[in-house]
Amino acid sequence: MRRTGTTRRGALTATGAIAMGAVLAGCGSGGDDESSGSRGSARAGARTAADRSSADRAEASLRSAAAGVSASLFAGYEQVARDHPATAAGLAPLRDAVRAHLTALGKGGGGSLGLVRTRPGTGDAAAAVRELAAAERRAAASHTEALLKAPPELARLLASVAAAASAHAYLLTELAKETRA
Repeated sequence: MRRTGTTRRGALTATGAIAMGAVLAGCGSGGDDESSGSRGSARAGARTAADRSSADRAEASLRSAAAGVSASLFAGYEQVARDHPATAAGLAPLRDAVRAHLTALGKGGGGSLGLVRTRPGTGDAAAAVRELAAAERRAAASHTEALLKAPPELARLLASVAAAASAHAYLLTELAKETRA
């Protein structure tokens, strides 16, 4: 004997169909700007273009600032490796990661990095590595602070770079303990 009435499968199908109809009806409806004619639409388009341009400039500014922090950090790695060749092997993977961050932030690891001035190196290799760890902590803090103003895609990149900088700071602190003066 066949069951009559509403089944669970039938109820779910009907609910899904109603929800889909509501979604499709919502997608097809125009906004207030369209109903006010072409003049309102033109104003909204101009306003949207101006907002987009402003957002693009803000993102470019954040990217440039983050790239500057990473460029300075990269120059610090270069300086310590040059002043203390015994540390170069331990610093190489971290330095390469900072170079990758520069590339991701839109500033390649090319010749523009030579313009960044660094402080004169200390005589002690362990102290130089500790100073580099402190610079990584400052970079992590800078990138984390920039997250608050960044659009979502850039925020994800900055979060990744900040996390890497924190890990680098830890690794450099441990390297400084192992480094002979």
